[in-house]
Amino acid sequence: MYIEKSREKMLEAPDEELIEEYSEDTLLHWDAPEFEMRPQNKKRLSYVALILLAIIGYASFTNSPIMAIVFVLIGIVAYMNMQKAPRVLNFRIIPEGMLAGQELYAFENIKSFWIFYDPEYKKVISLHIKSYLTPFVHIPIHNEDPVEIRRVLLKYIPEIKQENNLTEMLERFLGI
Repeated sequence: MYIEKSREKMLEAPDEELIEEYSEDTLLHWDAPEFEMRPQNKKRLSYVALILLAIIGYASFTNSPIMAIVFVLIGIVAYMNMQKAPRVLNFRIIPEGMLAGQELYAFENIKSFWIFYDPEYKKVISLHIKSYLTPFVHIPIHNEDPVEIRRVLLKYIPEIKQENNLTEMLERFLGI
């Protein structure tokens, strides 16, 4: 009950970061939660918990306390992240780049983009940026028109098809 109320409160109004500075130059603007909330599948969560317990049991059996502690912490962090409500962020396309909350992704640092649009599961703009550690940034579209977003972005950066990576496929399978 408390979690539901805090989720509603967080979805009421977007964070007001950098809005005034770029409000005059805005080409396209929308507010969206930083990630989509999915109903949790109890059966899949039970399987993941059993696998996690088996790994922790194996670590204990092989006398690997550090491995056991690491997987206990992974389980705790995953559980905490599943309970976290999304913040509503302000997204803007401006002549300089994409503004996502307090982060500006300059067009000169973006190699390409692709829009993943599956209304049942995924509605994001995937930016391929010039970075070795995090080469892809996903910006949620939420209920916005992907065709309009694509039209504006094509004026500044190329559209190159991207494939779902292993992490995204695993997230989809686990329903997280």
